[in-house]
Amino acid sequence: MADKPHRPLPDNTSEGLGSAVGRRARRKQKARTEGRRSAWFGLGMFGLVGWSVAVPTLTGIAIGVWADRRWPGEVSWTLTLLIIGVALGCLNAWYWIKQESEDD
Repeated sequence: MADKPHRPLPDNTSEGLGSAVGRRARRKQKARTEGRRSAWFGLGMFGLVGWSVAVPTLTGIAIGVWADRRWPGEVSWTLTLLIIGVALGCLNAWYWIKQESEDD
C-alpha cells in the first residue's frame, strides 16, 4: 500500500503534535486491520518477485559467460551459474513473500 505524501503538522505545540500523531496512528492501524489492498499493490508485489528472480539469474549468466571465455573447459560456467542464480532468486522471492505474509 503506497503511503500518501505527509501533510504538514498543524502547529508546533505539543497538543497539536500529539493529536496529529494520534490521528495518523489510528488511520494506519485502521488500514492494517481492514486489510484491503489495491490492484496496484498486487502488481507491485508481482514486479518485486519478478525482479528478485531475474536480477540474480541474469547476473549469474553474465558472470558465467565471462568465466567461460576466461577459463574454457568441460564445465559450463554459464549453465552452472544460471542454476545458482535461479536458486538464489527463488530464495530471494520466497523471503519477500514471507515478509509480506507476516505483515498480515
